[in-house]
Amino acid sequence: MFCLALYFTAQTVSAGDPVLGLAETERIALENDPAVNASIARSEALEADAIADGQLPDPKLRTGLYNVPLDDFDISREPSTQLRLGIQQAFPRGDTLKYKSGKTQAQARVERMRAQLARKKILREVRKTFLDIYYQTEAVKIIRSSRELFESLTEITQVQYGSGGSSQQDVLRAELELSRLDDRIAEYRTKEEKARARLSRWLGEAAWKTLQPNMPALPDARPLDNLESMLQNHPEIWLQSAIIDTHQQALAISKEQYKPGWTVGAEYRMRFGDNPDDSSRSDMGALMLTVDVPLFTDKRQDQRLIASQKRADAAALDRADSWRRLRENLASEMASKKRLAERISRYEARLLKEAEANAKAALQAYQSGTVEFTSLMRSRITEVDIKLQALKLRIELLKTHANLLYLAAGEKE
Repeated sequence: MFCLALYFTAQTVSAGDPVLGLAETERIALENDPAVNASIARSEALEADAIADGQLPDPKLRTGLYNVPLDDFDISREPSTQLRLGIQQAFPRGDTLKYKSGKTQAQARVERMRAQLARKKILREVRKTFLDIYYQTEAVKIIRSSRELFESLTEITQVQYGSGGSSQQDVLRAELELSRLDDRIAEYRTKEEKARARLSRWLGEAAWKTLQPNMPALPDARPLDNLESMLQNHPEIWLQSAIIDTHQQALAISKEQYKPGWTVGAEYRMRFGDNPDDSSRSDMGALMLTVDVPLFTDKRQDQRLIASQKRADAAALDRADSWRRLRENLASEMASKKRLAERISRYEARLLKEAEANAKAALQAYQSGTVEFTSLMRSRITEVDIKLQALKLRIELLKTHANLLYLAAGEKE
């Protein structure tokens, strides 16, 4: 019973060890990134501004005492002395308010698209960084397993050297290769720590957890054959389209400036005192209309319109450039995926097996005295290098898939 208790305790502790998986890494990164949350906050702020931008200006209240005699300040002496109370309401030119609100709404869409684009970039960078860390950790495992074999070879060489069966150079060469393996382990550890430091930008202390032991699995994108047609729905293209909409709304505002603006008002005018015949003086009222007439447009409205049109044209060209760049990246990643898959198949079908067989044959030949120790070490080093290269190719294929997921607008995030 005591042994069983120890066993289950050990299993519980092992199960509770913190292990960092790719899915958890993505979730933490997306939840904690300030750039995405900042864009969302700006979008919500602009949506509120859009409502305010579509409203009429606040009315203005006017009051004043008019025609006051300055010799005695008697407001009841002169019949022209009045106390005026008025209100004014301005109406901007044409549909300026509608287009101004539309421009702000387009700016809100820009921020929403910027947030979506930032999410996709974060996912891509987090995935590739996670894969870098995984490669470094697995490479260290491969080298350590090979190091045990090199230690055995070193011991065998030392024994044979003691009995006169090998030279001192063989012993030194074996020790040299052991030192080189230790140096490679240190190099991979350094790269792993740098990659974890990059990952800590999004994960904080969680970036230093032990990684999952299995090869990371990325989600499937939509059929890759349709990726080029899907580029039009990429958040980067949506972002550029929203920017174009912003400039088109500004262009519409510029066109509205050729129309007159209106201000209407009403006043109540109270008079003081009585007429000479002792009759009371009548109060008065007034209705007012002010028209802002754009007569000289060559250096104001015309120039604003030209500037707005140029900005809209530039935004359309930026979108076309973004689409071409995305299409170029897609073609490059598709080519990389095809060639990496071919190389991985070659490694799995031939190179890994041939390297292992070559190392075993070299060991047997060395034990029988038909080859030198240098050939044996070279075969073992080649086997290690091929294992590392095969691992690197698998990681590079996953990184290529991460880039394709970035280009795939339909990935579920």
